[in-house]
Amino acid sequence: MSKRDYYEVLGVDRSVGATELKKAYRKLALQFHPDRNPDDPSAEERFKEVSEAYSVLSDGEKRQIYDRYGHAGLQGNAGGFGNVEDIFSHFGDIFGDLFGMGFGGGMGGRRRRDAPMRGSDLRVPVRLSLEEAAFGCQKEVEVAYPAPCTACQGTGAEKGELIICTACQGAGQVAINRGAFMLSSTCPTCRGRGQMPKSVCGECEGSGEEVVDRTVKVQIPAGIDEGQNLRLANQGQPGLRGGPPGHLFVAIEIEPHEHFKREGFDLIYDLKLSFPQAALGGELEVPTLGPDDDPVSVKVPAGVQPGDHLVVRGEGVPRLDGRGRGDLVTLVQIDVPQKLSQKARQLLAELQTTFEQES
Repeated sequence: MSKRDYYEVLGVDRSVGATELKKAYRKLALQFHPDRNPDDPSAEERFKEVSEAYSVLSDGEKRQIYDRYGHAGLQGNAGGFGNVEDIFSHFGDIFGDLFGMGFGGGMGGRRRRDAPMRGSDLRVPVRLSLEEAAFGCQKEVEVAYPAPCTACQGTGAEKGELIICTACQGAGQVAINRGAFMLSSTCPTCRGRGQMPKSVCGECEGSGEEVVDRTVKVQIPAGIDEGQNLRLANQGQPGLRGGPPGHLFVAIEIEPHEHFKREGFDLIYDLKLSFPQAALGGELEVPTLGPDDDPVSVKVPAGVQPGDHLVVRGEGVPRLDGRGRGDLVTLVQIDVPQKLSQKARQLLAELQTTFEQES
């Protein structure tokens, strides 16, 4: 089933600002929140739908791509969510204000200290040639992230041996007397875990983390453009205590090309003509972007002017949705020589005289 328009999903105009967009999402998120609709599976699906729409439209870069190319332009970077917990981890600030401790961000109340925690999302750049971006390719990217220490299973304790925190007696919080008020805060000794290492892990020095380097193969779709991102689900930082991993976002960067500039799915080529070529017209060969790089013939009309466009249909960049290719647009420029031979000067002078006589 095709996706609905994101603006329609949130019930807003395409010109909506950030504040009104957030209000619309908050209203719908409250309406379809799973905790408010425990016996209605369709509510959870609507909850995911409005969250996906908001994740795209609240991101300036993604919104610009969506407004221009629709769902096809995002392709793998639409901000879809696999489960409800994934949504809460992305929009924790909104749900904290919206639902308070009554909903606890959708986790059934206050999150337990030992509850599973989703891993962080990671972002890495990948640099492509114009040909690779246009026709797709496979790339390998290096990803580095902190992961739970294998020696201590992320506890920070030698052999994973923990003892009850002596400062908070395992509560994870300590009380502070402020006159007539008694305030509680996270225990600074155990950082709210309620436990502390019996002895510090020698591998991670008690941090509970180690740096992991990993190579990920990324399939680049044909037609992707500068500034777009690919979302590789569950390829980010591993979760804690059995929580799901985060996602990996691959940011696309494209190297400048010797001959072409890209505008959307069109390629722009500067066609430099001499004055006689522009005046007399004819057929010229121009390069193309493709696996074979075979040139194509362009018919130049007599009297073509600087700045005119000559279009070769279907020789541009493949479209992300697979529906054909853009165009090759040749931009006419008149190449004026800076140095002339004596004979060339004489011929041009004669030509100038002829023009003056005919005018």
